[in-house]
Amino acid sequence: MMQWLIRGTRRALGLHHPGRNLDVFPDDVFIVSYIKSGNTWTRFLIANLVYPETPADFSNINRLTPDPEALSKRELARMPRPRVLKSHQYFDPRYPRIIYIVRDPRDVLLSGYYFQRKRRQIDDQYPFEKYAARFMAGDFNPYGSWGDNVASWLVTRHNHPGFLLLRYEDMLANTAQELARVAVFLGIEPDPERIATAVRRSDASTMRKLEKSQALLWSSTRETRQDIPFVRAAKSGGWRTEVPESSILQLEAQWGHLMTYLGYELHSPTQETHSGSHPVSALLGEAFR
Repeated sequence: MMQWLIRGTRRALGLHHPGRNLDVFPDDVFIVSYIKSGNTWTRFLIANLVYPETPADFSNINRLTPDPEALSKRELARMPRPRVLKSHQYFDPRYPRIIYIVRDPRDVLLSGYYFQRKRRQIDDQYPFEKYAARFMAGDFNPYGSWGDNVASWLVTRHNHPGFLLLRYEDMLANTAQELARVAVFLGIEPDPERIATAVRRSDASTMRKLEKSQALLWSSTRETRQDIPFVRAAKSGGWRTEVPESSILQLEAQWGHLMTYLGYELHSPTQETHSGSHPVSALLGEAFR
């Protein structure tokens, strides 16, 4: 009873974290991705682009690019507008403008394995194949599975004027070029010097140094294992050497159709051959025309 009263009071005072139920304003922009797809790096890039006078770090990133799951409803309401917010949510029709980051799900799977160990949701000896099966079922978070989340946005918003799709792999290959696309989307002049500064302030080595000194200041790392870094490899293709073959084949059997549309080459030619007949492929085909 007491806990119910406390929760009710916090909600009435706007002290709760609204998450998916936040109040959305018409000038909001959302940085959206499935977990472990490059959202934090993108937040740093955009924060350093939008606020060049305030270098982003783990002590201020929730203020520069607010997280509705880390800040209270009252704090979010007081943020200067227009806001650029972080989200991992599946499709929400209220989001007016979206920067959506997608990453090869085989690397998302691998990165998620380390992250769930860091969060103590699984131990270090947890079988990878068992983790992979749960990952594909969307067991570890409230955002659906990778395929559910990605398809929910692509089918509904791809090619809409208020939707910008970024691939994590393209961002790694040419960060400045992709950030220039973001600048244009946000109505910011893509000045090469300003973009270069944002890229430099947000590179993996800088973020690793910041994490070492500020991990206890950030909501996403404060109560996690400190012996496993949050900013880890920051690369693509790690799944080729670290993910078991059986898990790769299982993932591609489930999402090969979606991966193919996003330009990810499948490990199994058999899955690629059959991917075009999947019902979601037809929907994506319409969305991508």
